Amino acid sequence: TNLGNAIYIDSPGIGTRGIFVIKSNFEQYRAIEASCANHLANECSTMSLKGQVVTCSCEAYEYSLFTGQLLNRPDDGKRYYDLLEYRATQSGNVVVVTN
Repeated sequence: TNLGNAIYIDSPGIGTRGIFVIKSNFEQYRAIEASCANHLANECSTMSLKGQVVTCSCEAYEYSLFTGQLLNRPDDGKRYYDLLEYRATQSGNVVVVTN
């Protein structure tokens, strides 16, 4: 419930490799796919959470949970993707995540 706090939810049927949910401002939550957007889903593509940044263990890509953007985008001319975001709405004390 605190601004900037994020949690990882890993339950069957939730996202590809789970989701991260963060309170992004006083009235809004964001839900982000936990699988790195720049890899096929596999064991190393599930990202780890540290504060408001998630890191892919395959290539050490770092993403902001506030924006979903890749923070350390390589400058090699290849195309890289930002994170997949799901719709998150608050209903009372419950955050509902849908796609």
